[in-house]
Amino acid sequence: MGVLLTPLLDAPVTGPDGRSVRAAEQGDLLAVFRIERRTFPQPWPYAAFERYLDAPAFLVAVEGGNVIGYVVADAVPNHGQGFGHVKDLAVHGERRDEGVGTALLSRALDELADAGARSVKLEVREGNEPALALYDDFGFEYLKRVPEYYADGEAALVLVRSVDGERDPGATAGTTGDD
Repeated sequence: MGVLLTPLLDAPVTGPDGRSVRAAEQGDLLAVFRIERRTFPQPWPYAAFERYLDAPAFLVAVEGGNVIGYVVADAVPNHGQGFGHVKDLAVHGERRDEGVGTALLSRALDELADAGARSVKLEVREGNEPALALYDDFGFEYLKRVPEYYADGEAALVLVRSVDGERDPGATAGTTGDD
């Protein structure tokens, strides 16, 4: 019987810059909610974040004890194969273009793969160029456009990618404005 050696979700992964990515905890939610409100015109309610605390990839990026970004992603069975869904990703406005989004998305994809996801989808505002560039760096591909997806009438693009056998999909990804 072999042993699977992967980072534990509860174990922070600290980079050379002193920034770490770890599982979100109850005590992180206020900081996450504040970033959410400052980032999105239609922010999630606080209670939504509470519901995802047990998700396989609700992660926070932390530096100096402060939450500087987060990603919320979960995995569900889909016709016998795991399917991941990146639901929300944001980086504090003063910390963009520093690789935070790249670190969060890379770890989230790893965690979703560990949770059994074979592919991952997400929705992104059609006009969010920095996010689109980040997702392109990670190999997400266009699936469809959903008109008037957001309450303000903006369309969403649904993007997908495989995670089969990939262990560090963001290793070669560049940085973007949402980063």
